[in-house]
Amino acid sequence: MALNRKLKMAMVGGGPGAFIGDVHRKASRMDGGIELVGGAFDIDPRKSRRMASTLYLNPKRCYGDYREMIEKELRLPEGERADFVTVCTPNNWHFPIAKDLLEAGFHVMCEKPMTIDTRQARELAKIVKKTRQVFGLMHNYTGYPMVKLARDMVAKGIIGKIRKIVVQYPQGWLATAIERTGQQQASWRTDPKQSGGSGCGGDIGTHAENLSEYITGLKITEMCAELTTFVKGRKLDDDVNCLVKFNNGARGVLHASQVSVGEENNLAIWIYGEEGGLEWHQEYPNYLYFKPMNGPEQVYKRGNPYVGEISAAAARATRLPSGHPEAFIEAMANIYRNFADTVRARMEHVKPDPLAVDFPDVQDGLRGMLFLETLLASASSKTKWTKFKK
Repeated sequence: MALNRKLKMAMVGGGPGAFIGDVHRKASRMDGGIELVGGAFDIDPRKSRRMASTLYLNPKRCYGDYREMIEKELRLPEGERADFVTVCTPNNWHFPIAKDLLEAGFHVMCEKPMTIDTRQARELAKIVKKTRQVFGLMHNYTGYPMVKLARDMVAKGIIGKIRKIVVQYPQGWLATAIERTGQQQASWRTDPKQSGGSGCGGDIGTHAENLSEYITGLKITEMCAELTTFVKGRKLDDDVNCLVKFNNGARGVLHASQVSVGEENNLAIWIYGEEGGLEWHQEYPNYLYFKPMNGPEQVYKRGNPYVGEISAAAARATRLPSGHPEAFIEAMANIYRNFADTVRARMEHVKPDPLAVDFPDVQDGLRGMLFLETLLASASSKTKWTKFKK
């Protein structure tokens, strides 16, 4: 039976002053198929109520904590209660909240990194399999149309067998100890108890890892890594440099930094095959550069018909005609649309459109935690080259 209504979404985290939670709310409602109905927005119940008031939500569906939310949402009749919950808390809360939500019967969208360590990631993967709930992980950069075009060009063999991958993510916002000024975003990201074993690696290094594997379809097998903390007194790394080996024999360089003064969000990737190369920049996301071996460099521009002829996924992820830029929020909205279409298909007991299942999931979350585990092991090892565990 068709589900003739919007999906109902609740949220944990994303309270006053939160950056990414607000982006989630905007992105989730972009296509009109999702409605935010309530949540537990802050660890402080007063701030949670203030957030709910700001969003004009029913005060009865603003909860003091996520456990109260689960209990009271389950009392509501089916069709009125939340269908899925988005988790936008600091990293240390991702696993317990996602675990309890899944086991209570809710589908889950979770911020990255998925857990605080690999043990939790493996357990969460088992829970997702057991509960059969839909689990999405918000690696939003995979939602860009030109990233999907790059992936499909690689899959079609247009650049030949991949030899070299260079991926970077430099930022400059943590070049000074702003966490000591009470800056909310910096405070928890530089706290090992909330962020985990790696600061820069967990926050943005995982995006670089995920992007390289998503576009190429390859898996990282070994890393030689260095972690550095430049800001005196900071407890976690703020700079990451890695040499990388992939499972097809390709070699790569992955670096991320949050002390690169002057940089904003300069995520970029270069992929070199035997017959050509591809280049994409997150700050200029509507363009993909193709460099064939025996021809001039070409620029593929989002929204043009020739993009859809190569990549149906890129066409699906495009809302506006060429020349009307689409960017960060739209990319996240693409993840939400695919996730929501998959949830809707599950609730209707039908198979989802194959293009709809194109969103990061629990296995991508596990890959991210294996990356961080290997990163930390390599950085502390005297032999340096460290293999990924399976």
